[in-house]
Amino acid sequence: MRTLFLQAPSFDGFDGGAGSRYQARREIKSFWFPTWLAQPAALVEGSKLVDAPPHRQSLADVLPMARQHDLAVLHTSTPSFASDVKVAAALKAGNPALKIGLIGAKVAVQAEESLRDAPVIDFVARNEFDFTVKDVADGQTWAGIKGLSYRNAEGVIVHNADRPVLEDMDRLPFVSPIYRRDLDYQKYFIGYLKHPYVSIYTGRGCKSRCTFCLWPQTVGGHRYRTRSVGNVIEEIRYIRDNFPGLKEIFFDDDTFTDDLPRAEAIAREMGKLGVTWSCNAKANVPRETLKVLKDGGLRLLLVGYESGNQQILHNIKKGMRIEVAKRFTKDCHELGIAIHGTFILGLPGETKETIQETIRFAIETNPHTVQVSLAAPYPGTFLFDQAQREGWLDTAHTEYVDAHGVQIAPLAYPHLSHTEIFDSVEAFYRKFYFRAPKIASICGEMIRDRQMLVRRLREGVEFFHFLRERKTAGAERTAA
Repeated sequence: MRTLFLQAPSFDGFDGGAGSRYQARREIKSFWFPTWLAQPAALVEGSKLVDAPPHRQSLADVLPMARQHDLAVLHTSTPSFASDVKVAAALKAGNPALKIGLIGAKVAVQAEESLRDAPVIDFVARNEFDFTVKDVADGQTWAGIKGLSYRNAEGVIVHNADRPVLEDMDRLPFVSPIYRRDLDYQKYFIGYLKHPYVSIYTGRGCKSRCTFCLWPQTVGGHRYRTRSVGNVIEEIRYIRDNFPGLKEIFFDDDTFTDDLPRAEAIAREMGKLGVTWSCNAKANVPRETLKVLKDGGLRLLLVGYESGNQQILHNIKKGMRIEVAKRFTKDCHELGIAIHGTFILGLPGETKETIQETIRFAIETNPHTVQVSLAAPYPGTFLFDQAQREGWLDTAHTEYVDAHGVQIAPLAYPHLSHTEIFDSVEAFYRKFYFRAPKIASICGEMIRDRQMLVRRLREGVEFFHFLRERKTAGAERTAA
């Protein structure tokens, strides 16, 4: 089947791809590569991948594609579901014969609800969907495709047996040739990565049991299944040779450091290639491993600290101790490894005091940059079930973003309101960045690097615009 893989037009600046831990607009305009669409696209001969948001493609731009294809596969998320279904309806109106399917964490755990709420959708591919989508595109009979939920000829929703998890990850073709074929890689920006960058996965799954984390609980699982070192390095060579001006490669595995010997082996090969790279890591990597990674070209680690309060870390099953995270961060500073630290406000156990404790922790450990998000209990996670059970979830605001794509606070507690949690994000950013040492560090970086000067000025304008939009969103919600 002529197959279109589509990240649909959505809120301006909305990043809903799999690399987005939270599907929302960012403080500064940021876009991850649509790896989870590119992977099945690489399996389907003659497919086309369209990533509308970073390429600023509107509904009018993608509608003509409906008549050029037999099958459209859209990646969706809880915040973008309603918008994505509207796009699907418009595509179907343009070509009534077009079959339309959805993939992503939302439909992986809510297949029945998604098909029920969106009659225009013909099927959803549950959980690990790559080969499920390939079977559909190859024209196999839907009744025999594992992992598929679909609407049959009588309009009845049918759920086939689950597809076994993929064990041999080397069976997956490279995604980077699809990037090169269909995307403008210069359109992808992430504030803490060098530009241009390319991101790929070298494995799926995460051993950690964090109650809020979406992907391991819905699609990837809690076993870290990996591609072989040789397979990864072969794709790195392809990327190095086919993306002119590339500055950095990012390994987007949930926790690349879950397998330390493998991480070290990849680092040694990366060092031979002379490629700068970064990855997701847990704040417990021993110093000796950090040194091997650094010597192999590692520039930055994206680290989910989440909170500076030990009890909250226990509450969310983070499996991390504050003193270990502090020692790890000190090691990174001494070895010259930059850190982008991510924090979440509004997790179970949060109070006004723990918010301040987390801000003090961030200032003390001093990552190079930070990202502060609101706790988002997505369906399929332990946190979602817990929030429903305890009455913390505002059922009127389960889209998780407002009409402009700005993240809102769906959780609240008897002692801590939605507004207090929402407002604490801006307070966190201001206290972390608006202090003399951090300002001096940023200015020094800009003085040393003209490209960084231009970039930081642009990001600064976007950041203050984002803060103004948050004030508007907060005021609208308070009024409501």
